[in-house]
Amino acid sequence: MSLPRRVRMVEVGPRDGLQNEPAPVALQDRIALIDRLSAAGLPVIEVASFVSPQAVPQMSDAAAVLSGIKRRPGTTYPVLVPNRKGLEAALAAGATEIAVFGSASETFSQRNINCSIAQSLERFAEVAASALPRGLRIRGYVSCVAGCPYEGAVALEKVAQVAGSLQDLGCYEVSLGDTIGVATAGQIHNLIRRVAERVPREQLAVHFHDTYGQALANILAALEEGISVVDSSVAGLGGCPYAPGASGNAASEDVLYLLNGHGIETGVTLDALVDAGNFICQRLGRQSGSKVARARGAGCASA
Repeated sequence: MSLPRRVRMVEVGPRDGLQNEPAPVALQDRIALIDRLSAAGLPVIEVASFVSPQAVPQMSDAAAVLSGIKRRPGTTYPVLVPNRKGLEAALAAGATEIAVFGSASETFSQRNINCSIAQSLERFAEVAASALPRGLRIRGYVSCVAGCPYEGAVALEKVAQVAGSLQDLGCYEVSLGDTIGVATAGQIHNLIRRVAERVPREQLAVHFHDTYGQALANILAALEEGISVVDSSVAGLGGCPYAPGASGNAASEDVLYLLNGHGIETGVTLDALVDAGNFICQRLGRQSGSKVARARGAGCASA
């Protein structure tokens, strides 16, 4: 299958990345990061999650983040909500798009959101029943699509079932997440072919962690299967507190470099994206997880 001519990059660093930090990042730095990402031309930036501040203190100022950013025309700013309470808080803060987060692993679902898969879908149905009539768009996530830190291998049929259920609830798009980064390209080909029997490819996205260094290879495999939406995190920020050993997400800078190399349009500017990643890494006091950012920092910008 030929590669897509255009790919929509979904930036998850301000939410999925920063919520994994050991301490909350200063509000002004989170806002500044999002504004830099907007200026880079990213079409989707997931900015925060409206969850319990006791459970995820890194996201306790989600409303202030949403109200403080400069919204760029053409960019959407979704927020994660786990339940009806989170939805109401997101609406009060001015959210126009939300995301819900399920799992293809029963054990991971219990450890991550304290309920079974079936119970999570019931919660999401309640959220959708309230959100959709108010004009909000809903994006769905399925975690552990290639493996679970507690159960090991996850059946493709289970992934397809959960993805299909999210679509049935009204999610316009379902992102397939390799939460612990164990997948290889061959597995991704098989996964997408199976899930696409239930959810059309044009409604699927991919979300890969780079634990085993396979994220870019897996993204290319997804592109070969006709997927044209890719999640990534600036500077490779992220991980998963409920998945021991899981490393950061695929770095947005590296993903963009791959896409540029194949002549795939994104509307995102690499230099500005690298600058945004360097900015937040300076604030965090550590080196970027992006290979591209490191190479350019070493004087390899012309490569």
